[in-house]
Amino acid sequence: MKMYDAIIIGAGIAGLNAAAKFPKDKNVLIICKENSWDCSTFYAQGGIAVPYDQEDIQAHIDDTINVGSGLCDKEAVEILCRDGRIAVDDLINRGFEFDKGEDGKLHYTKEAGHSRARILHAGGDASGRHMHHFLMRENDHLLLYNSTVTDLLIEGSICHGVRVYHKDTFRNYYAKTTIIASGGVGSIYKFHTNARAISGEMQGLVLEKGGTLRDMEMMQFHPTVFIHNKGARKQLLTEALRGEGARIVDENEKRFLFEYDKRGPLSPRNIVSSSIFDWKKKTGLQVFLNLKNFEKAFFKKRFPTIYFNMKDLGFNLPEDEVPISPAFHYAMGGIETDLNGKIPNFKNLYAVGEVACTGVHGGNRLASNSLLEGLVFSKRAVEDILSHELDFESRVFSQEEEVLVKDGDKELKDELRELMWENAGIVREASKLESTLERIERMLHSDIGKLLRLRLKTSREIVKSAIYRKESLGAHYILN
Repeated sequence: MKMYDAIIIGAGIAGLNAAAKFPKDKNVLIICKENSWDCSTFYAQGGIAVPYDQEDIQAHIDDTINVGSGLCDKEAVEILCRDGRIAVDDLINRGFEFDKGEDGKLHYTKEAGHSRARILHAGGDASGRHMHHFLMRENDHLLLYNSTVTDLLIEGSICHGVRVYHKDTFRNYYAKTTIIASGGVGSIYKFHTNARAISGEMQGLVLEKGGTLRDMEMMQFHPTVFIHNKGARKQLLTEALRGEGARIVDENEKRFLFEYDKRGPLSPRNIVSSSIFDWKKKTGLQVFLNLKNFEKAFFKKRFPTIYFNMKDLGFNLPEDEVPISPAFHYAMGGIETDLNGKIPNFKNLYAVGEVACTGVHGGNRLASNSLLEGLVFSKRAVEDILSHELDFESRVFSQEEEVLVKDGDKELKDELRELMWENAGIVREASKLESTLERIERMLHSDIGKLLRLRLKTSREIVKSAIYRKESLGAHYILN
């Protein structure tokens, strides 16, 4: 029986940075559900938020807590902002290059909810892709591609590894410690910006094993997304566009956002998303992102990914206005962990990145804090793992597994995505949440495969949490 020092589920920024923090002589296995780039990190456009200098740390803390609507764990936020500058400087010292201005200094931009410019970016609007490529080049550990984790091998609260479906075969992989870094829940919703493989199954699996999901009603919807492309992942239009002058307008060129909040397009995402939703419903007018403030040469250089992706879809930017809609973007809620990423009531089991919930984002994530979270808390998790002897005695588990997918699962998944979008999305109503919960319960009692069951259990937790929170807060906007 081969024993790994660590198994990491997921190859986004949190998983790959965790791998980088293990010494090279440690035997680490990284498991990718599909290809390594099929993660939200790869598609992250805006950049990474980081305190500009030591004096800016407290302001970054304050901005994060304010946008988080009072639900943030203050200690987690202090860790994020205090250690964030160190983590980014470490990335730079390892050879990563952020974009610089004409003066040769790091170029910081401003996004919604920030009191100053503190967002670093790379490749214009390809920050996540550049970071992912960098971390992949750094990686010295084994990667297993096209592999779905179907179970956590847990006995007596101790995690011994994972069961994986790979090349039509189930196989157990054993490890002294397991780190879940599998991302959020995007595919649960009809319209989303996540990589298609991200579907909330690991959250459901931890729930089945007796773990806790926290703040699951707090689902963030990005306000500026082009949702009419054919793929499952919809085309994100980064918040940095608005930070640098893009305008949100209706068909009559009215900048209606100022009627909802004096900050207009630079209001936090939850306010912009709910305002667009309300305006479209109230007026029946389409909403657009107007980019005409940009010069074409600058736009192509600063936002090359958006320029070429939208060109493929028939748009000539920045001249053309783009019809936009909010779409699911980020889960503030997730697997409950402590501030070192450890999952309570289990031994040798951790979660980091978007799949986890330390409370750092509260009710609404501050723009561009997610990549920073992946760096900071993955490092803390590995430091915690390496700091003490693990309580571990090897066990051998059966490799038998349930049927993963059954006939009819696809139709139920599509129905679930529609239900979650309509009833547990940007604006919620108690009666619709109750009916959605009842439908999810009926689905769970039907003859379904294991993967759909896990996705349903995560969805049920989102809906139950939304029902439980009676008042609007942060990303949770409920009509009474």
